[in-house]
Amino acid sequence: MIEHGHKKLSVRRQCEILDINRSSLFYKKADEDAYDLELMTLIDKQYLKTPFFGSRRMTDDLRKKGFLVNRKRVQRLMRRMGIEAIYTKPKTSKPSKENKIYPYLLRDLTINKPDQVWCSDITYIPMRKGFLYLVAVMDWHSRYIVSWRLSNSMDTSFCLEALEDALAQGTPGIFNTDQGSQYTSSDFTQMLKQKEVAISMDGKGRYLDNIFIERLWRSLKYEEVYLKAYEDIKEARVSIAEWIRFYNFERPHQSLDYSTPWEVYQKRPQEEQKDIDQTVSYVVSIEKDTTDAETILVNQ
Repeated sequence: MIEHGHKKLSVRRQCEILDINRSSLFYKKADEDAYDLELMTLIDKQYLKTPFFGSRRMTDDLRKKGFLVNRKRVQRLMRRMGIEAIYTKPKTSKPSKENKIYPYLLRDLTINKPDQVWCSDITYIPMRKGFLYLVAVMDWHSRYIVSWRLSNSMDTSFCLEALEDALAQGTPGIFNTDQGSQYTSSDFTQMLKQKEVAISMDGKGRYLDNIFIERLWRSLKYEEVYLKAYEDIKEARVSIAEWIRFYNFERPHQSLDYSTPWEVYQKRPQEEQKDIDQTVSYVVSIEKDTTDAETILVNQ
């Protein structure tokens, strides 16, 4: 009824013509925004449990919980959050057609040393009156979070900042991500190439290709994010930073023989460069066996 951005009629004039109180218009919008945020939080929680749920099944789940929503609205919210069912790959970042897609290099690779492989991903973080995106860089072997950044938009800059911070602390042999535009951008890949890091990307629909960082998101959200209701980005940053410090330095992992990620990560071998060279040699052998990256991705 009210058209924002009308070329000739202001919102105030439209309200006068329709005999609508202008202030009530914005209260309604605020209510709708709050309702959307509640739905997005529920979708996020359900997605962690059932990442194979598409918009149809997610809509049905919300209706069973008592929310009168249609599929179109759920589709819009899932796009806003950047997620889809796993058979089409979680889309916290969308691929860009003009950017190069690299092959997945971790298949059949034994990963048993720190800095052999790093991985990165982006996830949705709900707040009381809004939401953020979180990117993290993790060492695959130790599960150590090397760096992270929060942002209120999905641009490439906060991913570049996290990568730059991580590379200031070390250099991996392989860096694995999804095929999102942030990771396929020339700025991002060039930073890795300058450090002679081999680039690996998940195959389409391969939710498990980056499984360890997916598990990180589950732990973060159930142990921290869902227990809080951040008022603003400052509170979110402080609280998440404290949890990551706890995760890295105090939280023991059964899969690490009850050591912390830092205890495992800081035991980097003396012949670290030799290990990296061996990893790079493995990558080169894979690239020789395929005519191009597309062949590997199709076979996945």
